[in-house]
Amino acid sequence: MFGRRSDGSLIKNIDPIVALMPHIMSERNDAMVQLQYEIDYGKLARYVVNKEQEGIKLTFMDVVIAAFVRTIAELPELNRFIINKRVYARSTLSVSFAVLRSNGENVSDVDENTTKCYFDPHDTIFDVSRRMNEVIEQARQPDADNATMRVASALLKSPVARPAVSLLKWMDRHGIMPRFVIDASPFHTSLFLTNNASVGLPAVFHHIYNFGSTTMFWSMGAPRKKVDIDKDGKPVRARIMPIGVTVDERVAAGRVFGMMIARMMRYFSDPSLLEQPPQTVNLDEGHEIIVPAQS
Repeated sequence: MFGRRSDGSLIKNIDPIVALMPHIMSERNDAMVQLQYEIDYGKLARYVVNKEQEGIKLTFMDVVIAAFVRTIAELPELNRFIINKRVYARSTLSVSFAVLRSNGENVSDVDENTTKCYFDPHDTIFDVSRRMNEVIEQARQPDADNATMRVASALLKSPVARPAVSLLKWMDRHGIMPRFVIDASPFHTSLFLTNNASVGLPAVFHHIYNFGSTTMFWSMGAPRKKVDIDKDGKPVRARIMPIGVTVDERVAAGRVFGMMIARMMRYFSDPSLLEQPPQTVNLDEGHEIIVPAQS
């Protein structure tokens, strides 16, 4: 309360225009900006195959998240969030995503378990992959019951669902939501990512939830072919993997999001840059990133 939160710290020295935006656009769905990356699928595929030949198993999702983690290490403004018209520096670096799991042999027995993985801004792509594998393995167990699922199950018990969620929204707005609920919530995260490519679907532009603190929602789409024009003006065939990106434009100036695009595309073009930890990690002044134990 009074600007204090367990999941972030209030930023006081901030650009006046950025500070004014939450008063002009009070909800995240007022402030959504959307764009689409087109990643060179061939470069990513060659990198993943080469690593596998070295005995290192990586996925496309590992590359995407590792590039995001590295970009946050360089541009900490992107790990901010806005609640109750105040701008906060997030105390963790996390990605929420859905994991398919099976409860039996039939296709109809497959369902989803939403989970959240925490990262250190010093992580390499190998650290990211290790953390992801641990979380995914836990979430795919048929009887997996992580903190997210336990809280969701408790809230679904009618007739408490509506008043309970309303109470949580009020508590979140005033900074008094219990920390265990924030830790369990997939909506309190640096990034919400959906891997549509895993089920053969295209990338989408997903809304950002007003509940919680999610600043970005990304969607990985199934690879597709396209015809492009090379530097000599000749048509060439290419295979790309689209990523639909939705961001809350209020957290940073437009130039920061422009820098995000440039850096992400650099890492997608050469994922080997992510194999070494960053030389420096930039943090909002007076703030730090913690890596809590995974529940």
